[in-house]
Amino acid sequence: MSGPSYAQQDVPVDGGRLRVGVWTASAPDAPVAVAVHGVTANHLAWAHLASLDRFTVVAPDLRGRGRSSRVRGAAGMTRHADDLATVLDHLRLDAPLVVGHSMGGFVATAFTARHPGRASGTVLVDGGLPLPAPPVGTTPEEALNATIGPAARRLTMTFASPADYLDFWRPHPAFAGAWSAELEAYLAYDLEGDRSSVSLAAVRDDSEGLLDAAAAAGWADALPPGTPFLRAPYGMLGEEGGLYPAWLVEEHRGRFPGVEVRDVPGTNHYTVVMGARGAGAVAEALEEVLGRSGRMGS
Repeated sequence: MSGPSYAQQDVPVDGGRLRVGVWTASAPDAPVAVAVHGVTANHLAWAHLASLDRFTVVAPDLRGRGRSSRVRGAAGMTRHADDLATVLDHLRLDAPLVVGHSMGGFVATAFTARHPGRASGTVLVDGGLPLPAPPVGTTPEEALNATIGPAARRLTMTFASPADYLDFWRPHPAFAGAWSAELEAYLAYDLEGDRSSVSLAAVRDDSEGLLDAAAAAGWADALPPGTPFLRAPYGMLGEEGGLYPAWLVEEHRGRFPGVEVRDVPGTNHYTVVMGARGAGAVAEALEEVLGRSGRMGS
């Protein structure tokens, strides 16, 4: 087999056009997985999953990111979820699988709650369940900086060249031993002119949804039983404990009995999707959900 083919297209949404990457699997009957990236990411975060050629992967640049950075209007979890529904309508996707990483997990849960029946199954990857509550008195911006600060710092920086931007990322501890051609393509795509394409305003808009534990819990309650939650045991800087510390995982196991929490050993918050081991675990979880649903996801 020759592997998946890749193309981009623009989908009209409220406020502009959303860029969508589509990796079409070599098998004509391959199931479709709609993949939603994280808060400062872009659709190429899913290249490792797509390269497995087990799914046709449809992945938008969320508004305020990548080539969707100029879409007008506020962001937020419900807005992203409704954009996702528009993408499904435009591409005539009946009930695909939906997978979300980091903030994309919250978008996936909001989508499932707001558009019931539009997904044949959902997989959450290190996101989508309530995050640890910030200390009392912490402002939303302070809390967001504490959670994603290392990823957000570059949004105010400028870079002399694409090579300079790659050099900025090379020492990042999360990518030690995990640097790849897919990662370089993902990072190069993020650079627009002399800075990241990610809109700081969009990130600020999205902070409310990321930190709203009540809303996140409500969306998670609407997930079907057996929804996998794949946890990376290492965090955004490769540190032990992860974005979801062990004590919080135990709380979520009791709070959301329909969600099946499992670790992906040896992965951090990035490599749980942007690495071979993580992508393989995501593919296995998607196939498990697909088998349970009995639908082909297209």
